[in-house]
Parts: sequence; structure tokens; C-alpha cells
Amino acid sequence: MVKYRTGRKIAGRLLLFLKAAAASFFILSLLTGCMYPEKEMAKNQVPYKDQIQSVQSAVNQFKQDNGGILPIKTRDASTPYYQRYPVDFGRLKPYIAEPPGNSFDNGGVFQYVIINEEKDPTVKLFDVRMADKVQDISIRLDMYLQSHKYPPVKEVLNYNAYILDYKKLGYKKAPTVLSPYTQKELQVVMGNDGKLYVDYTPDLQEALNKRKESFKPGEDIRGILAKESMFVPAFSLPYTIEKGTRKIIFMK
Repeated sequence: MVKYRTGRKIAGRLLLFLKAAAASFFILSLLTGCMYPEKEMAKNQVPYKDQIQSVQSAVNQFKQDNGGILPIKTRDASTPYYQRYPVDFGRLKPYIAEPPGNSFDNGGVFQYVIINEEKDPTVKLFDVRMADKVQDISIRLDMYLQSHKYPPVKEVLNYNAYILDYKKLGYKKAPTVLSPYTQKELQVVMGNDGKLYVDYTPDLQEALNKRKESFKPGEDIRGILAKESMFVPAFSLPYTIEKGTRKIIFMK
């Protein structure tokens, strides 16, 4: 019986390893685009406002010609908001010759998404290399949980976010994600749902300090990052402000 259980654990770990290897190869092949020359690859990793504006014009025209329907791919309602409505370039073919070279759909590193879908559909970006980093951590966490009952929580930030002990997941130092707003390194945290998220607290605090407008406790303030930027805060938890202050906290 002991040998059988041990065998199941080993098989489970092997399956996770194979999944990780397959996922890493798939993402790497998509992100490197080995068929592209080096100069072309460099262009595919730079966000351009005119490309976003071109896609925005195509989306606007599509919406006008199709009774308010948006050219988006279907995603489950559980998908985090800022990743929920990716642009479907297949449906935009009559309106745009091809997806921008920097788009994920055309070998680039940026996913084009739509936010404010009901009132003012707006095209924005997020860097899919961020997804690669979050996925790598998630796979290591899954492997850890194969032989441990609880995740390796190092610090409780509040009732909705936790910092993990990344050394127990095999990292020499805590992994970080590059901020699309400040180019600073952001930490990755675990939510109450056991999923991993990028912590945009420093970016939000910096953006909030530059604004005069006030926000109410309980109001999701992530929109201030996307409002004046090409990027959305992908893989993020909702944030609000602490009552009586302008301190950023995770929302309940």
C-alpha cells in the first residue's frame, strides 16, 4: 500500500513536470518566433500607439457595422477582468489587413484586449511574458502541494493576499514581474482562491499620489493605471483605498 501511494506521488509529479515542459515549450515557441529575423523580433516586442489606434478604429467600425457587437474571443466569466476580452483578429479581417506585428496573434508579445466593453470599448495591451512568469510559479506551487497540505505562506498581507516562501518552491530569490508602467520589479502574491497575481501596489500608490481626485473605500481603483497608459494591470486582484487615508490596500 505504501509503495502504491509513493508510486502515485511520483507519477503525479512526473505528470506535472511534463505539463510544465510542454507549456514552457509552447509559450517559448510563441514568444520567440524563431522564423522572424532579429530586427523584426525587436519590433515585435515594442508597443506602438499607432498600432493600438489602428486596432481601435477597426473595432469601432466593426461595432458600428454589427449592431454593437464587439470582435472579442469568448472567455469564461471567471477569467480576470483585464484578460477577459481579447480582440478576435479573425473577425477583424475585413477591417484590418493583419494583426499588428507586436500582437500575440502575429508572433509578438502583446495581447490586445478590450476594456470598458459596455460604455466605451477601448483597446489596450498586456505583455504575455507576464503570463509565462506567473505560470512557471503556479506550476512549482502545484508540485509543492503534491506533497504538502498547505501552500508555503511566508507573510499575510491582508485577508485576501499572501506572500509565499519562494525558497520552498525552489527559487533562490523571490521571482518578480516587470511593471509595464514604471519598469520596476513587482512581486507575485497568492490570493484567497489559491491563484497567483501580480502585486501592483507600488504602481497604484505612485499613480494615486499624482492625482487630485478622491476615491471611496470599496471602489476598485485599478482603472487609474489603464486610463492613461497603453497597458492594463493584467493578473491583478482588485484594490481600493484604506478608510480615512489614501493608502492602497487589497479589496475584500
